[in-house]
Amino acid sequence: MIDDKNQKIPLWRDNRFWRIALQVLVIIIFVVAVSIMISNLSRNLAQQGTKLGFSFLDNEAGFSISESLIPYQANDSYTKVLLAGLINSLRVMILGIFFTTIVGIVAGIASFSENWLLRNLNRVYVEVVRNTPLLLQLFFWYFAVFFNLPRPQEKLELPGPIFMSKRGIAIPWPENTINVWLWLIVLFLGAVIILFVWQWRNKLMTETGVDGQPQLIAIISIVIIELLIIIFALGWQAPMATETGSTEGGLNLTLELSALLVGLVFYTGAFISEIVRSGIQAVPKEQWEAAKSLGLKSDLVMRFVIFPQALRVIIPPLNSQYMNLAKNSSLAIAIGYPDLYAVANTTYNQTGRPVEVFILIMAIYLSINLIISVSMNFLNKSVQLKER
Repeated sequence: MIDDKNQKIPLWRDNRFWRIALQVLVIIIFVVAVSIMISNLSRNLAQQGTKLGFSFLDNEAGFSISESLIPYQANDSYTKVLLAGLINSLRVMILGIFFTTIVGIVAGIASFSENWLLRNLNRVYVEVVRNTPLLLQLFFWYFAVFFNLPRPQEKLELPGPIFMSKRGIAIPWPENTINVWLWLIVLFLGAVIILFVWQWRNKLMTETGVDGQPQLIAIISIVIIELLIIIFALGWQAPMATETGSTEGGLNLTLELSALLVGLVFYTGAFISEIVRSGIQAVPKEQWEAAKSLGLKSDLVMRFVIFPQALRVIIPPLNSQYMNLAKNSSLAIAIGYPDLYAVANTTYNQTGRPVEVFILIMAIYLSINLIISVSMNFLNKSVQLKER
């Protein structure tokens, strides 16, 4: 009698073998496909008398850009102009992610407002913006809104003071000194401490049942200190109007940057609004009823009961919207803002090196999106339920 336990399974019927074999086959196909493409690329470049390389980045760029956060002149290298474009892109991405989060959360919560007018105005905003092409919206903000601002001599003055004209938008801004940067580091460290104390408080309240009052007092104290630093220690400079119609001091935002930022924020904010709405709706109705039975007002119910639970549903798709905003910022070329793609477009037209330039662009955007994804995954883990 044959022992079934000692009988070997034929290789072609072993699922483990086929799982490994298919993965190896996919890797081989991928390597062969990449090798063929690289071979074709090298052969085509050889026929043109060129080789794949990045030495052209050290050559003089020979063109200027309208705005840059770092010192740049037309006689600088292509490396420096690409770096200036990258910094301009990062400025839009960072500010865009910050403001679009605020707009999306406010609009998402407004979907549940008891005010009929507010609720329906929010619905109109979401439906119109989500179903209109982003490029068209950028044209609207640039040509129909910001480009129609008055001349510098007739500029609008808003409280702040804030000046708006065809030369841009001038707003108060901290001084660019070493002391200010040191205070910004202190503010960042304070925010990190608040995050850790908040997590420590939640852990203590969950595991021991304490009220967490000392930790809450510590958080409030740090927040008050940070607000005082922001108000008094950053050396804010208010813009001042001159006789020629221009402004001195503060920060001047160009029309291109303003239109791009506003367009990206309101467009992405509409999608985030739907994510927030779906996350709130995913919280069981019993949680609403239980919170209201304790006598909590609607805003307290949302702030302390519903929204913290909704974060577990909101954060994963939020990751995709942040990455979309980073990629959509490349549409800046349509309204003349010198971001990374716009500068790279001029670079490969002048150098005749589209392959190398596009490799750089893809690598940079891939790195940015990977950083966003890793950061959001870390945030997602921090809000998930932990089993004891």
